[in-house]
Formats: sequence, structure tokens, C-alpha cells
Amino acid sequence: MRDRLLAAEKVKAIDWRDGALYLLDQRRLPFEQTWVACTSAAAVAEAIRSMVVRGAPAIGISAAYGLVLAARARLVEGGDWQAAWEEDLALLADSRPTAANLFWALNRMRDRLDRLKKHADPLAVLEAEAVAIHESDREANLTMAQLGVDLIRKHQGNAQAILTHCNTGALATGGFGTALGVIRGAFLEGMVECVYVNETRPWLQGSRLTAWELANEGIPVTVNADSAGAHILKTKGVTWVIVGADCIAANGDVASKIGTYQLAVCAMHHGVRFMVVAPSSSIDMMLASGDEIPLEERDERELLEVDGKRLAADVGAFNPVFDVTPADLIDVIVTEKGIVERPDTAKLAQLMCRKRLH
Repeated sequence: MRDRLLAAEKVKAIDWRDGALYLLDQRRLPFEQTWVACTSAAAVAEAIRSMVVRGAPAIGISAAYGLVLAARARLVEGGDWQAAWEEDLALLADSRPTAANLFWALNRMRDRLDRLKKHADPLAVLEAEAVAIHESDREANLTMAQLGVDLIRKHQGNAQAILTHCNTGALATGGFGTALGVIRGAFLEGMVECVYVNETRPWLQGSRLTAWELANEGIPVTVNADSAGAHILKTKGVTWVIVGADCIAANGDVASKIGTYQLAVCAMHHGVRFMVVAPSSSIDMMLASGDEIPLEERDERELLEVDGKRLAADVGAFNPVFDVTPADLIDVIVTEKGIVERPDTAKLAQLMCRKRLH
């Protein structure tokens, strides 16, 4: 199956070449494919903050490359370049507060610099580490796709309807996708009849990005309003809700795109299995539960305006980007290290002690 998955890779959102980071501007999709060139850590931080790039794995990868750009600039400046480089790291860390992969990638880059041998070229070493982070995410995507497909086959092998939320595909990762990677793999195995995609307000990552990815690959896809999710679970024969995660706490609580929590509640009510797919870099064992996950809130104008034109009354708006799905609503978490059914603290701790599956 791995070869079929690799052959299906058609979308790339992150490109490191000629000493610069190029990001596919996801604000302009699906109508326009525009690449943004980032040549400094500040440019990468702004690209993350403004959602040129989004999706927790893609954010982490981009930040790692941002630290390479930072090192290059600080080395030219001379002096205590490592102290100045830490300022760039802090700038990147401040760009999105919820994505655990961001802090995982930044810490991995810092640890690699701390282990630098005396006569090694720091720029070359950091670039190699960023590329390794990128490649490891691609490999993790492929492993998670296989594990998720095996789960779907185990519980119901016939063609079925699946519901997903937000965008968890190639646009959100360094490769094939997390939740959408599983859906892609299941389609290749003849186990997907239709994918229902929540539009995912207010940024419409579902209707603009996920539907675009699936349609380009010939996967049957239907977009629906977020508020139609419960009705679809009741009437359309959906057997799985499959979503990604931006942060997973030690007890298995999951922070994901706003609206995920209510889907999990509805899925349990209707007897629909609920799968979370995310790399182990999304798991933060320092957070005891979802109550400790910092949840980002964004500008109210994202809800009240479209293209700068106000569509709502003269009122304020509450615009949380993420919510927390309690572990007891989740049937299974799929990572590149393996799967955890009915997640809890002990099972997550055991998972994190494993090496990556191949």
C-alpha cells in the first residue's frame, strides 16, 4: 500500500530551496496558487500568524526552517549570535500558541544546536535538522495512513461514508496528511464511498482546502455547513468521524479546530466511531489534561467580515480557534508510533515510550 500512497502525493505546501522557504499561500486557495517566499525568521513567524501556512505539523516544519534562516542572519551579524538566535526562536514560538508541533520542532532545533560539536558548521547542522523534521513528518503521514486504514478495514471493510472537519491533508503537513491521509488511503483500498466535509467556519478550511484536495484526486466529496454535522451523522450512514489534532494532552484530551468537540459528542450519540490522527509530536506529556492546553482566540473580524465587508450587526464576536475534545469521547488516536484505543494517561505514556513504527 505504501507505493500507492506515495504515487498519490500530488500537493506540496512547503518547499525549501535555494536558501529560502516557500509556502503555498493557503489564504488564496482554491482560486489562486501563490507561493510566498520567506527569507527571515520574522517573515516565517508572520506567515504562521497570518495563516499563509496552517496545520500543526506544517507550522512546526516551517518554524524549523525559520530557525535556519535566523541562524544564517545572526552568523553574518557576528557577536553572540546564539543569544540573538534565541530571540528569533521566541518570536516563532509566539506565532501560534496551541500547536504543540511548533514547540516540539523549536525545542528539537535548540537541542540540536546544544549538541553541536566544536568545529561543526552550525548553519549546515541546523539545515540538516530542519530537513530531517520535514522528512520525518512525511514518513509519519504514510505510517499513520496505513494504521488508520487497517482500523477502518477491521471494523467495517465495505465502502462507507466518512465525515471530517477542517483540513488535515497535504496542505497541513509535510506529506500525505494526517486524518486526510487515512481517508486517502481508505479510498485507495475501496473503502470510501463519500467524504462529508464540514465547511469549518470562519476560515473555511474544509470547503476551500479539504474539498479542493479531495476533488483533485477524484475522491467523492460533499461540503456541508458545520451545523449540519449531527443531521449527517443521523441520516447519511457515516461510520467514522476522522479528524486531526493540534495538541494532545497526557490524558488523551485533544485540542483541535473549533467545532471538533461538538462532532465528538454527536458521534457518540449516534454510535459513530471517532478517530484522531496526529503525529506523536502533537502529544505534550507535560500537560496533564485538556484544561491546560492554551486555546488561541483570533480577531473578531474573521467572524464579522468577509473581504473587509461587514456582514453582521454592530456587535462584538467570540472567535476561539480551537476546542478540547475529552478523551472519553475518542475511540482511537492514531500516531506513527502506533494506535491507542480509548485513550487515557497510562496508554499515552506507554505509547510515547515506543520507537516509531516502520
